[in-house]
This record gives sequence, structure tokens and C-alpha cells, in this order.
Amino acid sequence: MKKLAGSVLMLLALAAALPAQGTAITAPLRFDQYYPLDQVYEALQALHKAYPRLTTLETVGRSDEGRPIMAMTVVNPKTGAALDKPGMYVDGNMHGNEIQGGDISLYLLDYLLGNYGKNPEVTALVDKACFYVVPVVNVDGRYHFFADANTPDSSRTLRIPTDDDHDGLLDEDPPEDLDGDGNICTMRKKDPFGQYRTDPEEPRLMVRVKPGEKGEWTLLGDEGLDNDGDGQVNEDEPGYVDGNRNWGFDWAPPYVQSGSGDFPFSGSGLKALAEWTMTKPNICFAWSFHNNGGMFLRGPSRKGLGEYPPQDVAVYDFLGKQGERIIPGYRYLISWKDLYSTYGDSGEWMTQTMGAYFYCAEVFQTESETFKGASERPEEGSRGEEAVRDIFGGSSDRERLKYSDNVVQGELYKPWKPFQHPVYGDIEIGGWAKMSSRLGAPFMIKDLVHRNAMAVLFSAKHLPDVALDVFEVKPLGGGLYRVRTRLSNPKALPTMSYLAQRARLYPQDTLTVGGPGAKVVAGGPLLDPYTDQVAYAKARPELQFLVVPGFGKVEHQFLVQGKGEITVRFASRHGGKLSKTIKLQ
Repeated sequence: MKKLAGSVLMLLALAAALPAQGTAITAPLRFDQYYPLDQVYEALQALHKAYPRLTTLETVGRSDEGRPIMAMTVVNPKTGAALDKPGMYVDGNMHGNEIQGGDISLYLLDYLLGNYGKNPEVTALVDKACFYVVPVVNVDGRYHFFADANTPDSSRTLRIPTDDDHDGLLDEDPPEDLDGDGNICTMRKKDPFGQYRTDPEEPRLMVRVKPGEKGEWTLLGDEGLDNDGDGQVNEDEPGYVDGNRNWGFDWAPPYVQSGSGDFPFSGSGLKALAEWTMTKPNICFAWSFHNNGGMFLRGPSRKGLGEYPPQDVAVYDFLGKQGERIIPGYRYLISWKDLYSTYGDSGEWMTQTMGAYFYCAEVFQTESETFKGASERPEEGSRGEEAVRDIFGGSSDRERLKYSDNVVQGELYKPWKPFQHPVYGDIEIGGWAKMSSRLGAPFMIKDLVHRNAMAVLFSAKHLPDVALDVFEVKPLGGGLYRVRTRLSNPKALPTMSYLAQRARLYPQDTLTVGGPGAKVVAGGPLLDPYTDQVAYAKARPELQFLVVPGFGKVEHQFLVQGKGEITVRFASRHGGKLSKTIKLQ
């Protein structure tokens, strides 16, 4: 009776934490629960309704099952057009089960809009920059992760039907929730010759037998049946095209890169999203939020692509180390070197095609589910080299079980229960629940989404912020004037990445000088203002091509013949547009 009463209280507490059925979502948003897909849509509509002057909400494309992929643009039109400002792109939920990215994206939008006009830092950012946010890329995956029974790792890929077992049928043998508890857990069977035995320290867990030890259990995989009668269980689940292996740059076929699909952008939603991003050439920084490991990952995604230019690496190092400070425990790493190599991912698409800087954030840390007192934790620097190099780190299953038992009252783990399986006979079903292993408990959401959003805002503060100054207009006699200009940028990002410059992805910035009664007879970069050293252009001196570096400046000198007004104009894909008119006198 006590156990039943406790279960009822737990259900009531959970219900109280969620919006009531049919209750409209309003701004400001709540972040004490994860948003199912329909509530993501509703939250975006609520933000757009509350802040119509600063937002544009659009459908950029539809998924393979026909669901809309929605994007919100945040920009202040009174301070300039969106494409004339440096752009920050953010997306989440590239993988259907990695749902925190969607909630981080919603929090970022809610924070920017709710604090505009109240917080000077946020107000300045929204006035100077443009934010493009796509909370959920894999809308089908997010929908099915919430709506269906799953493991923590399933409902991950695009919903493109695939014949995984090559029997001519598509997606006909998925895992199934045999015991009806809303989770796909693990099946095990008693077997004295099995490879596992009960953990002597924690009877709910199993450990591998050592040579010479007697076995106790055979693991049979996820819950499921042999639906197609081919003698295999769960061998043809929905999908499998990985949304982060299907992009159009450096794509490789499945025999090289698992999950890459039949061809680049075979996912209809991904193709539409990529086409949409190409209409936003002002994107100069991009974040994609995934969900496991506590990492900020930069490219290159594989060694064969070669290291990025050192000037770009310096930008990544500066921002990445600050990110580690904003989110304790996260590590700034290189994808291929510190994790694994990938082909056809969104990061290299953004970097190598759009010319943007890019981070992939893996946001959940299993070590956050620790259950150790201060005296039980290792001292700083006492961990072995192997442990330090372990990318995912984290707590042991024993410790996570204690966390589940004592901090979230057993919600993360399903006790083993007997089940009569039509193929395997007497088995047991149990193990980690769907909302575990890669997902923090609801009470942890606010801290996670806030800190990650603040890492985005720090990088947004370092989008190019170019100032144009005409710092000298000197008459030289005979109607000839010496005009000196300065383009300065106090932020970390240059107006064009050095990788984009090296690959010549698009034209450099331009600086032009002209007027109705004046002619530029010479012009070029000012190398030394004290000795008047100038690298004069050989042709068209009124037009200069350049890149404004981060934390730096570029100066030019023009010799102008004539009189009246002249206008100096600066135009940059990532640095915006500026102009200044002066009078020759």
C-alpha cells in the first residue's frame, strides 16, 4: 500500500510539472520540462505573437514524413536589414533523440526576446546582429521519441524507410514495448553458459564473466519480436539515414560512413534546410546542439581535410576556452582528433561551404548524475591518464543507479520483470528507461539550457563589428587630396574566415571611394602612415578588396582629384555595410 501511495504521489508531482492538457503555451516560456514537438511549434508561435516586431517565423521545408521544419529569425529591422548584419545560426535536435538542442534553442530565443530593451548587453546584440534559430532539425525523430516507446538511443535518424536486412521489406521489424511501460528496455535470459553474471555489488546490474567463471545471463538485445519470421529480432527498425552524415560537403557512401544514405541530401528536410541557409549569406557563426559528452567540438571532422588556417584556430581557441569557463566540465576539442572522424556532417557544410565558424556542442554530462560526497571524490589531478583521455567520462552504472534511487526516486531504471517471449521463452525485461542516460532530469534543464545559450551569446558578441573612420583629408595642392580611411574590428571574428579566403569561397569585402565631382587617381593599403608607404593598386584604385581581421584594423590611402563631396563605402558579406560622406576642402 505504501509503495502504491508513493507511486501516486510521484505521478501527481510529474503532472504538476507539465502544462495542463489543452493549456496554451505563452511567453515567457517554461523550462522545467522537455517540449514535445507540438509544444515546440506552439512555443515558437507564442514567441512570435509576443514579439512580432523582432521576429520572423517561417517553415523552411518539410520532413520525410511531412512535418514542418520551422525557423525563427530575430533581428531589429529599425537598425538595419537582416542580411546587412552579421548572422548567428543555431540549430538543435539534428538527431531525433537528442532533444536538449531544441530546448536550448527555445531558451535562447526566449532569453533574447524577453530581455530586449531590459538588458543592455542583449539589446545591443539584437540591434547589431541577426539570429537564425532552427530548434528542431529532425522533427520526425523528436515527434516519435516522445510519442513512441524508445530506448535512450532510438528514434535518432531520419525517417527514410530502409531495408536494413535486405529482405525486400522496409522497416518491418522494429523493437517493441512488450511489457507496455512506454520504454524499450533490455531482454535477458537465464543461461549458465551466458557471458554475464549478476553484479555482486548491485543485483540489478550485470558484469561480464571472467575466463573460467560460470555464466548466469545471456543478453538478447532490446525488447522486440521476430515480426517477419526470418529468425531475427529487431533487425529492421525505422530509418536509417543519419541526419549528421547526409550533408553535401565531403559526403561518403555507407560502406565508408555508416548512415550516410544513398546520396547527399537524400533527406528532404535536410535538403530544404541547406537551401534555406544558402539564402542567408551573412551567417558567419553556427552552432549545432547535440546531447552527449559535455564538449565543444570544432573541425576538421576528419584528418584528411587538413587543419584549419592558424588564424582561424586562434579564433576557435579563444571562444572555446571561454566556453569551458561558462559551462564547467565541458571540454573544447577537435572532432577527428579527440572524438572520431565523420563524413558529410553539418559542421563542415557550414565551414567549407558557407564560410562560417562552427561548433558542435554535445551538452549532456553523465558525470552530472554523480552520487558521491566531497570526501569520496578524487582530488584534482589524481585521475589516471586513461581516465583523463576518456572523452565521455561519466559515472559508473552503479553510481547512476544510486543517483536514480535517491535523487529522482527510481525514474531512470526499470526493475527486471519476467516475460513469456514467443521465441525465447522465459525471459526478463528491464534496464535504463527512455528518459535516461542521455537526458538530464527535469530539475537540471534550466541550468543546462541557460549555460549553453550564454556560450552562444559570448560568440555572438564576437561577430564582426566593423567601424569606418575617415581619419585624414589633406589637401596636396592643385585640387589633389590625400584621404586616409580606417576599418577597425574590436571583436574576435574577422569579416571573412581564413579558410574561406584560402578556398576563395566568395569575394572579399570591398571599400569604394567616389563622388560626382571627384576622381580617385591612386589608392591602396596604407602600410606605414609615418613614411607614407602605400601598396597602390595597379588598376581601378577606387575599388579595394580586403578583409578586416579580428582584434585588428585595415587602413587605406586614396589620392583624389576634384572637389565637393565624396562617399566612402564598405560592404561585407559578414561585416555589414557602412558609408561615410566627407567634403573635399
